[in-house]
Amino acid sequence: MEPNDVTAEQATLCSGQQVRHGSGVLANRAFPTKNYSANLDPFVLFERFYIDPQQGFPMHPHKGFEIVTYMLEGGMDHEDTLGVSYTAKAGDAMQITTGRGIRHSEFAADGAACNGLQLWVNLPSEQKDAKPDYTSATPGELPTEEQTGATVTTVVGDESPIELYTSMEYLDVQISDTWTWSPPDEWAGFLYAITGAGTVDGSRFADGDVFLLTAAHDVVLESEESLRVVAVSGLPHHEPIRQRGPFVR
Repeated sequence: MEPNDVTAEQATLCSGQQVRHGSGVLANRAFPTKNYSANLDPFVLFERFYIDPQQGFPMHPHKGFEIVTYMLEGGMDHEDTLGVSYTAKAGDAMQITTGRGIRHSEFAADGAACNGLQLWVNLPSEQKDAKPDYTSATPGELPTEEQTGATVTTVVGDESPIELYTSMEYLDVQISDTWTWSPPDEWAGFLYAITGAGTVDGSRFADGDVFLLTAAHDVVLESEESLRVVAVSGLPHHEPIRQRGPFVR
């Protein structure tokens, strides 16, 4: 799918791009990619990762942003220099404030493959040197409600234990009919299709596709084949995002 302007340069629908992270780790990246080369303030990047059995990321550094990892299938072992050792299972969420610097590792757990979603969120300039921190939440701790046309789990937002320095919302949405996404005014955001197929504002939308908004408006999604998406939105910092590998200045 080629990039397609949906509403006067304020929305873009395109396919994610395959990225290889060394041996044994693949990802479908929503942005930045060749189809959408920019960050999406306040978001640095977003991708769905796939880790082969006994593969992953050895201990490595990060700083200057926050990470939200949301597991879809299998388990992933996380260890970090805060002393945290945790195996995240399907439906678990993990949040890391890298701040002035943290090191962590991520490996597929229990000798089996895993996959999930990872979001990097820029820290505002006054928080770049924040104290590193870690929070996790199980599926039972993430609020889930029935809405018109969909079942919605809040990963980040009202009543979720996962909180970031950036004002934002992260929803896991299982669409059964027609559902309307309404990000707050002046927020930017995106939809990413996890599984199934349907439409977004009348255009075809299926697994691996991404719909990006630089200016919020109501977006109508319809399910054709049990469409599951994440809907992520946040208040822009209006500051440059300077990413260099694992660091964001």
